[in-house]
Amino acid sequence: MFARDVMSAPVFVVSPSDTVAYARNLMVKHKISRVLVMDNGKLTGILTKKDIAYRLKQQGAAWRRRSLDQIAVSSLAVENPVVVTPGTGIRGIAWLFVERNISCVPIVEAGTVIGIVTKSDLMHSALVASLEGTVGAVMEDVATVSRHHSLDHVINVMSARNDKVVVTNDDGSIAGIITETNLAFFEDATKVTKGAGRDVARQSQTRTDGTGGQISLVVNRVTAGDVMTSPVVTISPDQKIADAIALMAREQKNSLVVMENNTISGIIKRDDIIREVAK
Repeated sequence: MFARDVMSAPVFVVSPSDTVAYARNLMVKHKISRVLVMDNGKLTGILTKKDIAYRLKQQGAAWRRRSLDQIAVSSLAVENPVVVTPGTGIRGIAWLFVERNISCVPIVEAGTVIGIVTKSDLMHSALVASLEGTVGAVMEDVATVSRHHSLDHVINVMSARNDKVVVTNDDGSIAGIITETNLAFFEDATKVTKGAGRDVARQSQTRTDGTGGQISLVVNRVTAGDVMTSPVVTISPDQKIADAIALMAREQKNSLVVMENNTISGIIKRDDIIREVAK
């Protein structure tokens, strides 16, 4: 199979001067994870939901925390994206995804973008369908955070590992999962959590001023529990990779938490499956 056999078309594009809010709205409306950045008909970059998600980190540059309608696409987009031709093989594309740590490749023919291949597109390929083995053989370990951890801590863990995190309750049980989608689209009016639409957790603090009086402060503190998705779809390590692929497709998930004896054993992701294809 080749790029032309699995690519998606047409592609959704924005200009470098468009706002990130406009780009994100396109992603939400069309249920996509990225848009191509075109300037006068030339491909100049890609903006993904991950680029939007990690801008929320409070320790980052202040301008990144501005409202999305005040940030230009050019400020967050990745420049000079990797591209392939319609005749590039699927295994070669999978290898690019793994080695270059990217999630898509635009398809260019005679200097014109004619489509795009994403990880989701690869999941529909015959090479993925032919994979054998068990979930336990390809799963990875998974980072966990408490549902009370701050958003900054969550982003630190996710960006350090370039990965999702599982959210746990106080007793160690699974509360939810946080992906780049949760972070990128967190500012939507309907939040992707069990408590959709509720106010951000608020925490009252009191400190003493220089004259001995007290000043009451109200601190808005976004926690892991505010942005997580719940419930979490799970699978056991002894099930077949084909079972995991079918479950991901049925539940429209890119990852499954692996549970054994009611304990978190790891996680199997679309990335792990694509890594197997790339071998």
